[in-house]
Amino acid sequence: MSEQPIFRRTIVRHVVPSRYLPEGSRSIRLYLPPGYQEVLSYPVVYCQDGEDFFNFGRIATFAQKLILEDGWEPFIIVGVDVDKKLRTSEYAPGGERHERYVRFFAEELVPFVESTVAVRTTPDERLLAGDSLGAAVSLSIALARPDLFTRILSLSGAYYDGSVQLIQTAEDLSWLSVWMTVGLQENAYETDHGTFNFVQLNRLARRMFESRGAFLDYREKDGEHKWGFWQSELTEALAAFLGPEAHM
Repeated sequence: MSEQPIFRRTIVRHVVPSRYLPEGSRSIRLYLPPGYQEVLSYPVVYCQDGEDFFNFGRIATFAQKLILEDGWEPFIIVGVDVDKKLRTSEYAPGGERHERYVRFFAEELVPFVESTVAVRTTPDERLLAGDSLGAAVSLSIALARPDLFTRILSLSGAYYDGSVQLIQTAEDLSWLSVWMTVGLQENAYETDHGTFNFVQLNRLARRMFESRGAFLDYREKDGEHKWGFWQSELTEALAAFLGPEAHM
């Protein structure tokens, strides 16, 4: 027997036009919660690495279960796709395409989403989510546009020197809430740009956030720099922002 319509996950794809991105557009996918109605409005999660969050993180599957079985308030998820060959250039502060991507996100993507689906439009109802460099660019977007974003879900954030410099320039981050996790086995992770200790990177970012008044929910657990770890953390992370006992 086929599933009833309310139990099926609804994921729709769109192409967002852009005057900032050289390609002229960017593909996104939208998860709409069960019982979605245009006359209502919903909190929204914006995910970098959208394809990975949906396919490897299974974020839409988790959301469906949490809403239907655990009684969470329905929410919408936006997955923003990225060309992996251009990912570092877009996501890393100082990257050739970084500033253009940040402007695309704030000035084109958010208005497109808000004109397309019934999302809420205040900073405390928007959440930026990212893994590794996706967390770094989420921070860049929030620091550039605190009028739009004040909440970040950070999975093993790649807070390299460019991100550290951005945090250093911010005197007051009391408006910012960051949920952070990092795996204890991420202490010598090899990237295209060298080998990094992500535990140290995240500890430093945590200290810098806290010294500037940001609200932090931070944890270190056994885990590697991969989706097997991040997927296991997603429900707890989302609960901090969107669950019945949300505190961020």
